[in-house]
Amino acid sequence: MKAIMLRETGEPSQLKLQDIEKPKPGPNDVIVRLQAASLNRRDLMVVKGQYPGMKLPAILGSDGAGKVVEVGGEVQNVFIGEVIINPGINWGNDKDKKSTDFQVLGNPTDGTFAQYVKIQVENVYAKPTHLSWEEAAALPLAGLTAYRALITKGKVKKGETVLIPGVGGGVATFLVQFAAALGAKVYVTSSKEEKIEKAKEFGAVGGVNYTADDWSEKLEKLTGGIDLSIDSIGGDSFSTLVSLGKIGSRIVSFGATRGAVPNLFLPSMTVKEMSLIGSTMGSPQDFAEMLKFVEEHQIHPILEETLSLEQLPEGLFKMEQGENFGKIVLTIPQD
Repeated sequence: MKAIMLRETGEPSQLKLQDIEKPKPGPNDVIVRLQAASLNRRDLMVVKGQYPGMKLPAILGSDGAGKVVEVGGEVQNVFIGEVIINPGINWGNDKDKKSTDFQVLGNPTDGTFAQYVKIQVENVYAKPTHLSWEEAAALPLAGLTAYRALITKGKVKKGETVLIPGVGGGVATFLVQFAAALGAKVYVTSSKEEKIEKAKEFGAVGGVNYTADDWSEKLEKLTGGIDLSIDSIGGDSFSTLVSLGKIGSRIVSFGATRGAVPNLFLPSMTVKEMSLIGSTMGSPQDFAEMLKFVEEHQIHPILEETLSLEQLPEGLFKMEQGENFGKIVLTIPQD
């Protein structure tokens, strides 16, 4: 089969399409013939050797949609047809927290940047019928992360004011759509005015450019304070989320692209009785509920661009530069 195999860390430009052996299913596995896959920042981190628990060589890619074409000998119940893959492996039996064996498809386990992928049977679900292959492939990791952070952990309520800092990436665009669908008042930040305007097209009420010196004052005046912030940035701007929070507000963190938070004044959180909550990916229950939510509200993932599998390096470079608004998707060759 054709696949993109990472053999050593470095830059995206080294990634090439190559022929490797098609996987064979274990007793409880299925083989999915992929139609489309999508990129996540995690893929870029693995290429650069910045992700914990890596194993090389490996096929990258966490997101994918396709058709089940082969099943293992002990598989009894599997949806045969158009499927979408939950990239979270070995979550465990407790829906409230992941197990110590939890990992994400695409390293160390071979992923979806290939014509076929082997995955445990419990990780395949029926593809939402209103989504195209490309839209379905864009949904799993980012949609699951957004759902758990906003709904399972953040417990967003209708009418609340929600802040999504750094809008543009896949998770952030889902957060805007999900929160708006639930009746929240969504505000965003970005360094680019055009991204703020795009976010308004998909449910945001407004936003501010965080490159302005007085951006936090503008945002406070615009919102009147925040009930729930969903943050993936960390760094210097995190303290601003604390200052913008109302009494009893929540901050859910699912990443820190700008690194550690300096000089966080904890008494500010104490006085406001704020909650700081960590969130990562999601349980199988979260994934099933997320798919139901997407179908119920007829949500379509926002796609930045669709590329061929061999154009993966181009997509990773665009993601690295922060140029995308929404997901970058790969079509998988069928011959």
